[in-house]
Amino acid sequence: MNPIKILLLGKNGQVGWELQRSLAPLGEVIALDAKSLDYCGDFTNLDGLAQTIRAIAPDVIVNAAAHTAVDKAESEPELARTINALAPAVLANEAKRIGAWLVHYSTDYVFDGSGDAPRLEMDATAPLSVYAQTKLEGENAIVASGCKHLIFRTSWVFAARGGNFAKTMLKLAQERDALKVINDQIGAPTGADLLADVTAHAIRRALISPEVNGLYHLVASGETSWHGYASFVIEHARRAGVEIKVAADAIQAVPTSSFPTPAKRPLNSRLNTNKLQNSFDLVLPSWQSGVTRFLAEILDK
Repeated sequence: MNPIKILLLGKNGQVGWELQRSLAPLGEVIALDAKSLDYCGDFTNLDGLAQTIRAIAPDVIVNAAAHTAVDKAESEPELARTINALAPAVLANEAKRIGAWLVHYSTDYVFDGSGDAPRLEMDATAPLSVYAQTKLEGENAIVASGCKHLIFRTSWVFAARGGNFAKTMLKLAQERDALKVINDQIGAPTGADLLADVTAHAIRRALISPEVNGLYHLVASGETSWHGYASFVIEHARRAGVEIKVAADAIQAVPTSSFPTPAKRPLNSRLNTNKLQNSFDLVLPSWQSGVTRFLAEILDK
């Protein structure tokens, strides 16, 4: 495969940071964020984004930018829509115009979270929040454009870089005698590094086999609740010698209703990944293996 030109947007987010590493062996990577100076990477500047793509003329556009503040989106729906729907539509239309691939990340939140079966790509969507609705609009705009695309729906993303649930739980476990953690939302904690590595692999395959174009679910294997996730993280840290204040039996499991939020969360965040694994000849590792590696990295610091 000849070296290619890749435009990466949202370079400093959790996934974007890992993509800078994983995409580098494929060719030239032009990585931008909202503050980039040479080109526009600001998702509120739709004309600027279009001009950037026309100036760079990439072979692949990878969009790791998004409005991910789920609760805040409820009070700023137009900003969320601009970043999550209108901007991806611009990327898709420009990609179609120049024949580029567009890689985009979406979310399990496009579903209503009912039932307990892992959702398939073709299952009916029913977003519960502004964030979820705008992410679905972004998906639909990309498909409607007719551009070559890979859309990866994921969930419960974590990384050593930036804040996340696991880091918050570790901090609280060192400060408090007791914790309350939700146990009726079920999903798979998924590392940003896994998302980035699968993306690079998928891009290589797509450039050779364009028939893989489409929508995929991409999460680590297995499932847990936020309570199970927190307990795993805290116990691992305890065994690693971290001074943990909370006792294992003082991590109380509570329902979602115990923590009211502006945006409604889906209870069932399970995603079926068979299509992705079969299409790209991949085996997705367990969520525990990814979290264990992440903990080794942050606890060594």
